[in-house]
Amino acid sequence: MSGGPLDGVRVVDLTTVVVGPICTRTLADYGADVIKVEAPGGDLLRTMAQGSRHPGMSGKFINFNRNKRSIVLDLKKPDALAAMHRLIERADVFVSNVRPEALARAGLDHASLAPRNPRLIHCSILAFGRGGRYYNRPAYDPIVQSLSGVAGTLARATGEPRFVPMVMSDHTTGLIAAQAIGFALFRREKTGKGEAIDVPMLENMASFVSSEHLGAMTFDPPVGPSGDNRLLSPDYRPLPTRDGYITVGPNTNLQAFAFFDAIGRPELKTDPRFDSPAVRTANAAAYFEVRKDGLAQKTTDEWLEIFDRLDVPAARYNSIDDLLTDPHLADVDFFRAEEHPSEGRIRRSRPANTFSGGGRETTSHAPTLGEHTDAVLGEAGYSAAEIAAMRAAGAVR
Repeated sequence: MSGGPLDGVRVVDLTTVVVGPICTRTLADYGADVIKVEAPGGDLLRTMAQGSRHPGMSGKFINFNRNKRSIVLDLKKPDALAAMHRLIERADVFVSNVRPEALARAGLDHASLAPRNPRLIHCSILAFGRGGRYYNRPAYDPIVQSLSGVAGTLARATGEPRFVPMVMSDHTTGLIAAQAIGFALFRREKTGKGEAIDVPMLENMASFVSSEHLGAMTFDPPVGPSGDNRLLSPDYRPLPTRDGYITVGPNTNLQAFAFFDAIGRPELKTDPRFDSPAVRTANAAAYFEVRKDGLAQKTTDEWLEIFDRLDVPAARYNSIDDLLTDPHLADVDFFRAEEHPSEGRIRRSRPANTFSGGGRETTSHAPTLGEHTDAVLGEAGYSAAEIAAMRAAGAVR
Protein backbone atom coordinates (compact mmCIF):
# COMPACT_ATOMS: atom_id res chain seq x y z
CA MET A 1 0.00 0.00 0.00
CA SER A 2 1.60 3.25 -1.14
CA GLY A 3 -0.99 5.82 -0.14
CA GLY A 4 -2.03 8.70 -2.36
CA PRO A 5 -5.18 9.27 -4.43
CA LEU A 6 -4.25 6.49 -6.90
CA ASP A 7 -3.41 3.89 -4.25
CA GLY A 8 -4.60 0.50 -5.50
CA VAL A 9 -4.47 1.42 -9.20
CA ARG A 10 -2.17 -0.87 -11.16
CA VAL A 11 -0.59 0.44 -14.36
CA VAL A 12 1.26 -1.53 -17.03
CA ASP A 13 3.65 0.90 -18.67
CA LEU A 14 4.96 0.13 -22.17
CA THR A 15 6.52 3.53 -22.79
CA THR A 16 9.99 4.90 -23.41
CA VAL A 17 11.99 8.15 -23.48
CA VAL A 18 9.92 11.07 -22.06
CA VAL A 19 6.32 11.48 -23.21
CA GLY A 20 5.15 8.14 -21.77
CA PRO A 21 7.42 7.97 -18.74
CA ILE A 22 6.36 11.45 -17.51
CA CYS A 23 2.74 10.29 -17.75
CA THR A 24 3.37 7.12 -15.77
CA ARG A 25 5.71 8.84 -13.30
CA THR A 26 2.85 11.21 -12.52
CA LEU A 27 0.55 8.26 -11.87
CA ALA A 28 3.23 6.60 -9.74
CA ASP A 29 3.97 9.76 -7.75
CA TYR A 30 0.34 9.89 -6.67
CA GLY A 31 0.11 6.29 -5.56
CA ALA A 32 -0.31 3.97 -8.55
CA ASP A 33 1.68 0.73 -8.79
CA VAL A 34 3.44 1.24 -12.13
CA ILE A 35 5.04 -1.79 -13.78
CA LYS A 36 7.51 -0.54 -16.38
CA VAL A 37 7.88 -3.17 -19.12
CA GLU A 38 11.21 -2.81 -20.90
CA ALA A 39 12.75 -4.57 -23.87
CA PRO A 40 16.03 -6.44 -23.23
CA GLY A 41 18.01 -3.33 -24.20
CA GLY A 42 16.01 -1.14 -21.81
CA ASP A 43 14.38 2.25 -22.24
CA LEU A 44 16.41 4.37 -24.67
CA LEU A 45 16.56 7.14 -22.05
CA ARG A 46 18.74 4.91 -19.86
CA THR A 47 21.68 5.52 -22.20
CA MET A 48 20.96 8.38 -24.60
CA ALA A 49 20.84 11.14 -21.96
CA GLN A 50 23.97 12.86 -20.66
CA GLY A 51 25.09 12.33 -17.08
CA SER A 52 25.45 8.94 -15.44
CA ARG A 53 27.66 7.03 -13.00
CA HIS A 54 26.93 3.63 -14.48
CA PRO A 55 25.68 2.52 -17.90
CA GLY A 56 21.92 2.30 -18.13
CA MET A 57 21.14 4.71 -15.28
CA SER A 58 21.31 8.24 -16.68
CA GLY A 59 20.24 11.13 -14.50
CA LYS A 60 17.36 11.87 -16.85
CA PHE A 61 16.12 8.27 -16.66
CA ILE A 62 16.27 8.43 -12.86
CA ASN A 63 14.21 11.62 -12.84
CA PHE A 64 11.50 10.29 -15.14
CA ASN A 65 11.14 6.79 -13.67
CA ARG A 66 11.02 7.01 -9.88
CA ASN A 67 8.37 5.04 -7.98
CA LYS A 68 8.13 2.39 -10.72
CA ARG A 69 9.02 -1.30 -10.94
CA SER A 70 10.97 -2.61 -13.95
CA ILE A 71 10.37 -5.93 -15.66
CA VAL A 72 12.16 -7.02 -18.84
CA LEU A 73 10.14 -8.94 -21.43
CA ASP A 74 11.22 -9.75 -24.96
CA LEU A 75 7.80 -9.36 -26.55
CA LYS A 76 9.02 -11.05 -29.74
CA LYS A 77 8.98 -14.33 -27.82
CA PRO A 78 5.58 -16.00 -27.27
CA ASP A 79 6.09 -16.70 -23.55
CA ALA A 80 6.97 -13.07 -22.88
CA LEU A 81 3.99 -11.80 -24.87
CA ALA A 82 1.74 -14.20 -22.96
CA ALA A 83 3.14 -12.81 -19.70
CA MET A 84 2.42 -9.29 -20.92
CA HIS A 85 -1.20 -10.24 -21.61
CA ARG A 86 -1.48 -11.76 -18.16
CA LEU A 87 -0.17 -8.56 -16.54
CA ILE A 88 -2.65 -6.43 -18.49
CA GLU A 89 -5.54 -8.71 -17.56
CA ARG A 90 -4.86 -7.80 -13.92
CA ALA A 91 -4.25 -4.10 -14.56
CA ASP A 92 -6.43 -1.02 -14.33
CA VAL A 93 -4.48 1.00 -16.89
CA PHE A 94 -2.27 0.19 -19.87
CA VAL A 95 -0.18 3.05 -21.26
CA SER A 96 1.83 2.86 -24.47
CA ASN A 97 3.62 5.16 -26.87
CA VAL A 98 4.21 2.32 -29.33
CA ARG A 99 2.75 2.90 -32.79
CA PRO A 100 -0.80 1.47 -32.88
CA GLU A 101 -0.14 -0.92 -35.77
CA ALA A 102 2.62 -2.61 -33.79
CA LEU A 103 0.32 -2.87 -30.76
CA ALA A 104 -2.37 -4.48 -32.90
CA ARG A 105 0.06 -7.04 -34.32
CA ALA A 106 0.91 -8.08 -30.76
CA GLY A 107 -2.74 -8.19 -29.71
CA LEU A 108 -2.16 -5.24 -27.37
CA ASP A 109 -4.67 -2.86 -28.97
CA HIS A 110 -7.83 -1.99 -27.07
CA ALA A 111 -10.09 -4.13 -29.26
CA SER A 112 -8.03 -7.23 -28.46
CA LEU A 113 -7.60 -6.53 -24.75
CA ALA A 114 -11.05 -5.26 -23.78
CA PRO A 115 -12.84 -8.66 -23.96
CA ARG A 116 -10.31 -10.07 -21.45
CA ASN A 117 -10.36 -6.99 -19.21
CA PRO A 118 -13.47 -4.87 -19.81
CA ARG A 119 -12.48 -2.45 -17.01
CA LEU A 120 -9.14 -1.62 -18.63
CA ILE A 121 -8.24 1.99 -19.37
CA HIS A 122 -6.14 1.76 -22.54
CA CYS A 123 -4.13 4.92 -23.23
CA SER A 124 -2.21 5.34 -26.49
CA ILE A 125 0.11 8.34 -26.65
CA LEU A 126 0.50 9.10 -30.35
CA ALA A 127 2.61 11.49 -32.36
CA PHE A 128 -0.36 12.34 -34.60
CA GLY A 129 -4.08 11.66 -34.29
CA ARG A 130 -5.89 8.93 -36.21
CA GLY A 131 -7.44 9.93 -39.50
CA GLY A 132 -4.81 12.47 -40.48
CA ARG A 133 -2.15 12.08 -43.15
CA TYR A 134 0.68 12.17 -40.58
CA TYR A 135 -0.88 9.45 -38.45
CA ASN A 136 1.68 6.66 -38.78
CA ARG A 137 4.81 8.78 -39.09
CA PRO A 138 7.50 8.50 -36.42
CA ALA A 139 8.17 11.63 -34.36
CA TYR A 140 10.01 12.99 -31.36
CA ASP A 141 9.60 16.26 -29.50
CA PRO A 142 11.38 18.59 -32.00
CA ILE A 143 9.25 17.26 -34.88
CA VAL A 144 6.13 18.21 -32.94
CA GLN A 145 7.55 21.58 -31.82
CA SER A 146 8.22 22.33 -35.48
CA LEU A 147 4.80 21.27 -36.79
CA SER A 148 2.68 22.65 -33.96
CA GLY A 149 3.83 26.28 -34.16
CA VAL A 150 6.00 26.22 -31.02
CA ALA A 151 9.12 26.96 -33.07
CA GLY A 152 7.08 29.50 -35.01
CA THR A 153 6.32 31.51 -31.87
CA LEU A 154 10.05 31.75 -31.21
CA ALA A 155 10.58 32.83 -34.82
CA ARG A 156 8.12 35.67 -34.28
CA ALA A 157 9.89 36.65 -31.06
CA THR A 158 13.54 36.26 -32.08
CA GLY A 159 13.61 36.37 -35.87
CA GLU A 160 14.46 32.71 -36.46
CA PRO A 161 12.72 29.39 -35.75
CA ARG A 162 14.02 27.80 -32.57
CA PHE A 163 13.00 24.96 -30.27
CA VAL A 164 12.20 25.52 -26.62
CA PRO A 165 15.29 23.96 -24.99
CA MET A 166 13.24 21.37 -23.14
CA VAL A 167 11.26 18.44 -24.52
CA MET A 168 8.19 20.60 -24.05
CA SER A 169 5.86 18.67 -26.37
CA ASP A 170 6.72 15.38 -24.68
CA HIS A 171 6.37 16.75 -21.18
CA THR A 172 3.12 18.61 -21.84
CA THR A 173 1.48 15.73 -23.69
CA GLY A 174 2.57 13.24 -21.03
CA LEU A 175 0.93 15.33 -18.32
CA ILE A 176 -2.23 15.63 -20.41
CA ALA A 177 -2.24 11.84 -20.82
CA ALA A 178 -2.07 11.39 -17.05
CA GLN A 179 -4.97 13.83 -16.71
CA ALA A 180 -7.02 11.94 -19.31
CA ILE A 181 -6.39 8.65 -17.50
CA GLY A 182 -7.67 10.23 -14.29
CA PHE A 183 -10.83 11.33 -16.10
CA ALA A 184 -11.35 7.81 -17.48
CA LEU A 185 -10.84 6.22 -14.06
CA PHE A 186 -13.47 8.56 -12.64
CA ARG A 187 -15.95 7.60 -15.38
CA ARG A 188 -15.19 3.92 -14.75
CA GLU A 189 -16.19 4.40 -11.12
CA LYS A 190 -19.64 5.42 -12.37
CA THR A 191 -20.07 3.00 -15.27
CA GLY A 192 -17.87 0.04 -14.37
CA LYS A 193 -16.47 0.09 -17.92
CA GLY A 194 -13.00 0.82 -19.24
CA GLU A 195 -12.27 2.69 -22.45
CA ALA A 196 -9.61 3.59 -25.01
CA ILE A 197 -7.91 6.99 -24.94
CA ASP A 198 -5.84 8.53 -27.74
CA VAL A 199 -3.54 11.39 -26.71
CA PRO A 200 -1.86 12.85 -29.83
CA MET A 201 1.15 15.12 -29.39
CA LEU A 202 0.60 17.36 -32.42
CA GLU A 203 -3.04 18.13 -31.69
CA ASN A 204 -2.33 18.86 -28.02
CA MET A 205 0.54 21.22 -28.81
CA ALA A 206 -1.39 22.88 -31.66
CA SER A 207 -4.16 23.52 -29.13
CA PHE A 208 -1.60 24.97 -26.73
CA VAL A 209 -0.20 27.37 -29.34
CA SER A 210 -3.52 28.37 -30.90
CA SER A 211 -5.14 29.05 -27.53
CA GLU A 212 -2.32 31.49 -26.79
CA HIS A 213 -1.78 33.02 -30.20
CA LEU A 214 -4.81 32.63 -32.47
CA GLY A 215 -6.03 35.89 -30.93
CA ALA A 216 -7.64 38.18 -33.50
CA MET A 217 -7.76 35.33 -36.00
CA THR A 218 -10.27 33.59 -33.75
CA PHE A 219 -12.88 35.65 -35.59
CA ASP A 220 -14.03 34.98 -39.15
CA PRO A 221 -13.09 37.19 -40.87
CA PRO A 222 -10.09 38.01 -38.69
CA VAL A 223 -10.12 41.33 -36.82
CA GLY A 224 -6.33 41.50 -36.85
CA PRO A 225 -3.18 39.37 -37.04
CA SER A 226 -2.41 36.30 -34.99
CA GLY A 227 -0.12 36.41 -32.00
CA ASP A 228 -0.07 37.91 -28.51
CA ASN A 229 2.27 40.88 -28.91
CA ARG A 230 3.26 40.84 -25.26
CA LEU A 231 4.48 37.25 -25.41
CA LEU A 232 6.13 37.72 -28.79
CA SER A 233 8.08 40.84 -27.82
CA PRO A 234 11.88 40.35 -27.86
CA ASP A 235 11.85 42.06 -24.45
CA TYR A 236 9.48 39.46 -22.96
CA ARG A 237 12.33 38.02 -20.92
CA PRO A 238 14.33 38.68 -17.75
CA LEU A 239 15.58 42.26 -17.98
CA PRO A 240 18.98 43.63 -16.90
CA THR A 241 19.49 45.39 -13.59
CA ARG A 242 22.70 47.06 -12.48
CA ASP A 243 24.15 43.71 -11.37
CA GLY A 244 22.07 40.92 -12.89
CA TYR A 245 18.57 40.24 -14.15
CA ILE A 246 15.03 40.50 -12.85
CA THR A 247 11.55 39.71 -14.13
CA VAL A 248 8.58 41.92 -13.32
CA GLY A 249 4.95 41.40 -14.23
CA PRO A 250 2.84 44.47 -13.38
CA ASN A 251 -0.50 43.83 -15.09
CA THR A 252 -3.26 45.53 -13.07
CA ASN A 253 -3.42 49.31 -12.79
CA LEU A 254 -2.50 49.10 -9.11
CA GLN A 255 0.65 47.13 -9.95
CA ALA A 256 1.58 49.15 -13.06
CA PHE A 257 1.13 52.52 -11.36
CA ALA A 258 3.22 51.37 -8.37
CA PHE A 259 5.89 50.27 -10.84
CA PHE A 260 5.87 53.67 -12.57
CA ASP A 261 6.32 55.38 -9.20
CA ALA A 262 9.17 53.02 -8.29
CA ILE A 263 11.15 53.79 -11.45
CA GLY A 264 10.59 57.52 -11.06
CA ARG A 265 8.10 57.88 -13.94
CA PRO A 266 4.80 58.81 -12.23
CA GLU A 267 3.68 60.76 -15.32
CA LEU A 268 3.18 57.45 -17.15
CA LYS A 269 0.11 56.77 -15.02
CA THR A 270 -1.81 59.28 -17.16
CA ASP A 271 -0.04 58.51 -20.44
CA PRO A 272 -2.75 57.26 -22.86
CA ARG A 273 -0.42 54.44 -23.94
CA PHE A 274 -0.17 53.04 -20.41
CA ASP A 275 -3.19 54.12 -18.34
CA SER A 276 -5.16 50.84 -18.63
CA PRO A 277 -4.44 47.13 -19.11
CA ALA A 278 -5.93 47.22 -22.62
CA VAL A 279 -3.72 50.05 -23.89
CA ARG A 280 -0.64 48.61 -22.21
CA THR A 281 -1.30 45.40 -24.13
CA ALA A 282 -1.78 47.30 -27.38
CA ASN A 283 1.48 49.17 -26.73
CA ALA A 284 3.40 46.19 -25.40
CA ALA A 285 6.66 47.07 -27.15
CA ALA A 286 6.72 50.56 -25.63
CA TYR A 287 5.69 49.22 -22.21
CA PHE A 288 8.55 46.70 -22.24
CA GLU A 289 10.96 49.47 -23.23
CA VAL A 290 9.84 51.50 -20.20
CA ARG A 291 10.46 48.47 -17.98
CA LYS A 292 13.86 47.82 -19.53
CA ASP A 293 15.05 51.41 -19.06
CA GLY A 294 13.70 51.71 -15.54
CA LEU A 295 15.12 48.46 -14.20
CA ALA A 296 18.67 49.36 -15.22
CA GLN A 297 18.77 51.95 -12.42
CA LYS A 298 19.18 49.64 -9.40
CA THR A 299 20.52 46.25 -8.36
CA THR A 300 18.39 43.13 -8.38
CA ASP A 301 18.22 42.99 -4.56
CA GLU A 302 17.23 46.64 -4.35
CA TRP A 303 14.39 46.11 -6.80
CA LEU A 304 13.20 42.94 -5.06
CA GLU A 305 12.92 44.80 -1.75
CA ILE A 306 11.00 47.67 -3.39
CA PHE A 307 8.64 45.47 -5.39
CA ASP A 308 7.96 43.22 -2.41
CA ARG A 309 6.95 46.28 -0.39
CA LEU A 310 4.75 47.57 -3.22
CA ASP A 311 3.20 44.14 -3.95
CA VAL A 312 4.39 44.25 -7.58
CA PRO A 313 4.98 40.73 -9.01
CA ALA A 314 8.73 40.29 -9.42
CA ALA A 315 11.41 37.63 -9.13
CA ARG A 316 15.11 37.25 -9.64
CA TYR A 317 16.35 35.27 -12.60
CA ASN A 318 17.44 31.71 -11.77
CA SER A 319 19.83 29.72 -13.92
CA ILE A 320 19.31 25.96 -14.05
CA ASP A 321 21.97 25.53 -11.38
CA ASP A 322 20.37 28.26 -9.22
CA LEU A 323 17.31 26.06 -8.74
CA LEU A 324 19.35 23.93 -6.36
CA THR A 325 19.87 26.88 -4.00
CA ASP A 326 16.60 28.76 -4.43
CA PRO A 327 15.43 29.60 -0.90
CA HIS A 328 11.74 28.98 -1.56
CA LEU A 329 12.43 25.53 -3.00
CA ALA A 330 14.56 24.83 0.07
CA ASP A 331 11.70 25.97 2.34
CA VAL A 332 9.28 23.49 0.76
CA ASP A 333 11.86 20.67 0.67
CA PHE A 334 11.58 20.38 -3.11
CA PHE A 335 14.92 18.66 -3.71
CA ARG A 336 15.51 15.62 -1.55
CA ALA A 337 18.55 13.42 -1.02
CA GLU A 338 18.23 9.70 -1.66
CA GLU A 339 20.52 6.71 -1.48
CA HIS A 340 20.03 4.79 -4.72
CA PRO A 341 21.01 1.10 -4.50
CA SER A 342 23.16 1.19 -7.65
CA GLU A 343 23.91 4.91 -8.08
CA GLY A 344 24.70 6.00 -4.53
CA ARG A 345 23.71 9.40 -3.25
CA ILE A 346 21.44 11.34 -5.62
CA ARG A 347 19.08 14.30 -5.43
CA ARG A 348 15.62 14.33 -6.88
CA SER A 349 12.57 16.55 -6.88
CA ARG A 350 9.47 15.66 -4.95
CA PRO A 351 5.93 15.70 -6.44
CA ALA A 352 4.88 19.33 -6.60
CA ASN A 353 1.23 18.89 -5.63
CA THR A 354 -0.34 17.90 -2.32
CA PHE A 355 -3.67 16.38 -1.31
CA SER A 356 -5.37 16.96 2.04
CA GLY A 357 -6.47 13.32 1.90
CA GLY A 358 -2.84 12.21 1.93
CA GLY A 359 -0.11 11.54 -0.59
CA ARG A 360 2.11 8.62 -1.42
CA GLU A 361 3.57 7.42 1.86
CA THR A 362 6.41 5.28 0.55
CA THR A 363 8.65 6.18 -2.37
CA SER A 364 10.96 3.99 -4.39
CA HIS A 365 14.03 4.59 -6.49
CA ALA A 366 14.13 4.54 -10.28
CA PRO A 367 14.60 0.84 -11.04
CA THR A 368 17.61 -0.86 -12.50
CA LEU A 369 16.84 -2.78 -15.67
CA GLY A 370 14.62 -5.77 -14.88
CA GLU A 371 15.01 -5.27 -11.13
CA HIS A 372 11.47 -6.49 -10.35
CA THR A 373 10.97 -9.14 -13.02
CA ASP A 374 10.70 -12.08 -10.63
CA ALA A 375 8.50 -10.26 -8.13
CA VAL A 376 6.04 -8.98 -10.73
CA LEU A 377 5.76 -12.33 -12.52
CA GLY A 378 5.30 -14.05 -9.17
CA GLU A 379 2.40 -11.71 -8.37
CA ALA A 380 0.90 -12.65 -11.75
CA GLY A 381 0.89 -16.32 -10.74
CA TYR A 382 4.10 -17.64 -12.30
CA SER A 383 6.07 -20.17 -10.27
CA ALA A 384 9.79 -19.86 -9.68
CA ALA A 385 10.37 -22.79 -12.06
CA GLU A 386 8.29 -21.15 -14.79
CA ILE A 387 10.19 -17.88 -14.40
CA ALA A 388 13.51 -19.73 -14.56
CA ALA A 389 12.41 -21.50 -17.74
CA MET A 390 11.38 -18.22 -19.33
CA ARG A 391 14.72 -16.70 -18.37
CA ALA A 392 16.59 -19.63 -19.86
CA ALA A 393 14.65 -19.19 -23.10
CA GLY A 394 15.47 -15.46 -23.20
CA ALA A 395 11.84 -14.41 -22.79
CA VAL A 396 12.50 -12.49 -19.57
CA ARG A 397 15.46 -10.90 -17.84
